[in-house]
Amino acid sequence: MILPRGFVDLPLAHRALHDVARGRPENSRAAIHAAIEAGYGIEIDVQLSADGAAIVFHDYGLDRLAHASGALRLHSSAQLAEVTLKGGDEGIPNLAEVLRLVAGRVPLLVEIKDQDGAMGTDLGPLEQATAAALQGYEGPVAVMSFNPNSVAMMRDLLPDVPRGIVTSAYRYEEWPLPKATCDHLRDIPDYDRTGSCFISHEVDDLDRPRVRELKSSGAMVCCWTVRSPKQEQEARQIADNITFEGYIAALDA
Repeated sequence: MILPRGFVDLPLAHRALHDVARGRPENSRAAIHAAIEAGYGIEIDVQLSADGAAIVFHDYGLDRLAHASGALRLHSSAQLAEVTLKGGDEGIPNLAEVLRLVAGRVPLLVEIKDQDGAMGTDLGPLEQATAAALQGYEGPVAVMSFNPNSVAMMRDLLPDVPRGIVTSAYRYEEWPLPKATCDHLRDIPDYDRTGSCFISHEVDDLDRPRVRELKSSGAMVCCWTVRSPKQEQEARQIADNITFEGYIAALDA
């Protein structure tokens, strides 16, 4: 599995190049347009709507980011399109629309949010919706998830689309998961099983031996989320690329 070179060469704008002060909410069309114009790659998130569509939105609930409340998955794609994002004047897009908007102009990294809640195997609808939207897309695209079982399913659904695992220090106090699950995922044991070609690792945990081991064996190492030039400089001592927000990353790093 070959990851297109753009995923290494171009910094990835986290949830697109968002800046609510400039009318660009997270994962919005405005933020996506801004990232394309600036020449960055784009990272977005997908959640599942009530009618089985892949929706471009980070949170499980609507409250923080939109002028609505409650769980996103209780609303249809059409209903969500009418929900205005805070800090902007647009509704919530679905993945198919975003793919038409990006149209292969920059690399697009799609994070499939864990719908299982336990990093387990009770999944499928969001992966299937994501695969359906991506079918036939001709631009540089890759998928990833914290849940390795989701990544494995994407391997089966879209074997030609590069995939990776979002990885973390899995500190017990930060994750609503059993300690045993955190311990398991922290060691990134599913990299080979899922047929991954990259990881996106927590930025302040990049010196973990397992990360270095994967890099030495050929994995592309990205990281999340870089928030300053100084942090970027430190991260790039190990990481091949960054996912960034809150500043303008250099394009010639």
